[in-house]
Amino acid sequence: MKITFKLFASLTDYLPAQSRYSNVLELDVAPDASISQIIEPFALPPKMVHLVLINGKYIEPEKRLTQTLSEGDVLAIWPPIAGG
Repeated sequence: MKITFKLFASLTDYLPAQSRYSNVLELDVAPDASISQIIEPFALPPKMVHLVLINGKYIEPEKRLTQTLSEGDVLAIWPPIAGG
């Protein structure tokens, strides 16, 4: 099934070069793939996977090992962001 995968801020460096400018990548994933399984090939540092959303809904860290997606979903991930 197809989903949209988005990485933001410093995490865009983990996307393939052709996707870094738009920060969007279309992925074909198994219907039973969890969030953790989907992001594993991108080798994101665990401490950098801070805010995880599916279609704009926050997914708590403990659910990321089991939460699956549906056709057409958007998985978006932000690192911790500091500001002042």
